[in-house]
This record gives sequence, structure tokens and C-alpha cells, in this order.
Amino acid sequence: MGKYFGTDGVRGRATERFQPEFVFRLGIAAATILAGKAGSSRPHILIGKDTRISGDYIESALAAGMAAGGCDVTLLGVIPTPGVAVMTGLLQADASAVISASHNPYYDNGIKFFDACGYKLPDQVEEEIERFIDSGEQLPLASDDDLGHIDFYPNAAGEYAAWLQEAQSPDLRGLKIVVDTANGAASAIAGPLLESLGGAVVCLANKPDGCNINLDCGSTHMEALCKAVVAEHADLGIAFDGDADRMLAVDENGNIVDGDQILAILARDMKEKGELAENELVITIMNNMGLRLAMEELGATVYETKVGDRYVLERMLQSGASIGGEQSGHIILRQYNSTGDGEAAALRLLTVMQESGKPLSQLAGIMKKLPQCLINPRVKDKESWRTDAEIQQKIKDYTSKLAGRGRIVIRPSGTEPLIRVMTEGEDKELICHIAQELAELIGRKMS
Repeated sequence: MGKYFGTDGVRGRATERFQPEFVFRLGIAAATILAGKAGSSRPHILIGKDTRISGDYIESALAAGMAAGGCDVTLLGVIPTPGVAVMTGLLQADASAVISASHNPYYDNGIKFFDACGYKLPDQVEEEIERFIDSGEQLPLASDDDLGHIDFYPNAAGEYAAWLQEAQSPDLRGLKIVVDTANGAASAIAGPLLESLGGAVVCLANKPDGCNINLDCGSTHMEALCKAVVAEHADLGIAFDGDADRMLAVDENGNIVDGDQILAILARDMKEKGELAENELVITIMNNMGLRLAMEELGATVYETKVGDRYVLERMLQSGASIGGEQSGHIILRQYNSTGDGEAAALRLLTVMQESGKPLSQLAGIMKKLPQCLINPRVKDKESWRTDAEIQQKIKDYTSKLAGRGRIVIRPSGTEPLIRVMTEGEDKELICHIAQELAELIGRKMS
């Protein structure tokens, strides 16, 4: 991870990390670097955002910096992150930016970038932008007659919804669906989209007020959705996060169907249809071992990457794989989009349900999840645990105790001041004990 960029762009407490001067400087730096990559004499950059209250001032400062650097800027307004990737191609822009902190609370925010092809930036380009910001020199402003224009593109989110419907049009008649849009970027489009396809839709958390995004709702807080599916006698529930680049589901019995299970369902369907390119599913080190076992039974290859959907995509582009994703619900279907797309994944899942005639609970039975325990101690230092002798000895001792019947994965969060301690194995009591012990030790020594 860089000085400013983490696993998914720049992220932090909005009023601390994104002071207007920094955002303006980031805008000039990003415009200069990305325009150079695109080779355009008059670069055009799009900006989309989610529903956070801080998004407005960050949008203004970022657009001002880009225009000052000589780029024309088009504001897309509130739109899901994957919608920005789509609009980048549709409008033939040179690059785009998304103002969002995804699943984080409203007081956080973030900025991430896409290139002209709708792909997230590789590490080396982010490092270039960081060096440009920290050069100590006055960042170059365009000449008087080369300053950029800033305009607003109406109904960008609606155009993205229309693109989704054109790409996938499952017949949802006979299905009752509860949709939780996390008071986020999909709030205005997810329900109407599913209704237009014939579904009977009940909407939750679709009234954003700037401060309620992800608040006890969405893909990180599924309790209300689980209850609503049962109470409404619905066929399933769908939950998005704040920027709708990830989705999770709830079966007809009120049980969560996580990203691993959704990947297994979709990968099997694709394999049966001859659409599982290179016979490969791309996942990360944090995905459940049960998914690997299920894919082995199907005769499919599983490839692991670092955590982060952009690393999943990098491997997919290298190998030609057509599907990849994370347990959290980032699911990339290259047939449809260049990044994780919660709406596209939801439509594909609904297609499988309708074509198979099977309830979601039965489809999810394709894999048996091994017990996992994840604890996220809050820390000030996210790196020194790697060289701390006591912590490393504990990891070694517990790894030996698992005796090949489980694993320990420890990694710093790329978006929050946390270290993620994940254990997995057949013995739930043992792995939870190990996770608790390691999390307490790391939390104590790294704070």
C-alpha cells in the first residue's frame, strides 16, 4: 500500500483525509498523470459519487483541481461505482473517478480512479500520482485558455440501469424480492430495475439522507434483510453496499448466501453452459476453503490473489478467466463489466434461479463452508506485527497446532486502521480460540 492509496483508492475520515487543499492537489495530479496515459490533447474525466454528505464538497474540490489542470470534467452525480466504469466507456472518457468509501460509515469517504477502459489503476500508476502530489513543487496549472470545463450529465444512473437491462433481462415474474440498497448509490435504481423485469419488489434502506449510508443496513448489516425476507414470504433478498459494487443474498429461509456461495453458483452455471473461460475461477486468500473444494469437484481450477478486487481482475486479464471475486460480494463478470458489479451479479444470480427452477437455498448447497472466524483489532501500527518476535512465534505455534487441518491469514486492512485476523478449519472452537488470542495480542502490541 502507498502513502495515500490503499487497496481501493484513497480513503479515510472525510474531514481529516479529504481537506479541500489535498483534494484539489490530488485532482491536478491525477488529471496530469491520467491524461498523459491516455495521450489526449484535451482530456475528459468523469466523476461519480455515492450518497455521503461529504461527497458534494469533495466532488467540487476534485473537479476544480482537474479543470485547473486542463481537463474537461463531467459530473455524473450519484451513481454506483460499476456504473461509472460503464459510463467511462459509453462516453469515451479518458478516465474517471468515484467518490465513495464503499461499505464504510458515512463520515468516511474515498476517491478511486478508473482508466479509459474502466479498469482500476495499477499500483505503479497510483505511486506516480503520489510522487506527483509530494513533489514539493507547485503543481502545473493550465494556461488561461486551456482551463477545463465542468458540466453535469443528467440521468447517468438511469443510463447505467438501462445498460444493465440490455445486458441481462431475466424474466422475474413470479419472484418476490426484498432489496436492501444500504441508503447508497443504488437506492434510486435497483428496485425499479427489478420491477421492470417483472419482479415483485420490497425495498429497504432506499432513502439516503447523507448520513445513513450503510447504517445498520446493506451487505455489512444483513439482519433486517434476513427478517424481512421471512416476514414477506419472499423468494430471496439482495443486499448491496454503499456504492453497489458488491452484493450478498438471503435465501427464502432467511439465511445469508455470501460471496463464496454466489461465486460457486455462478461458476457452476457458467461451466455447464461452456462459459467458464479457461476453466478458472479467480478468488483471494480470504475466500472459504469450501469454495475451493466445490470447484475441485466440478473439475475447475481455482487461482488465488491478494485481497482486493483489482488484483482479482489483474489475474483474470492475464489468464482470460471470466469470473472472479471475494467472499464480501465483490463479483467480477467480465462478460458484463470491468469491475465488481453488484447489480450485474444479482441479475445473473436471478437468471440462474429462474432457469433452474430451484430455490436459492438449494443452489447454495453446492458448497459446504468450513468454519471461519474473523476478528479485526483496531491498531495504530498496521505493519510492525510482521517483524514482532512474539506475534510471529504465536502464529507459528498455532499453525503447528492446526496440523494442516486449517489456516491462519493475517493482513492489514487497506481501507481502515484495522488488522484482519482470519482463522479457518474444521474445529470451530479451536479456530475461534486462535483468532481471539492472536487478535488480542496484535491489538495490544500494535496500539
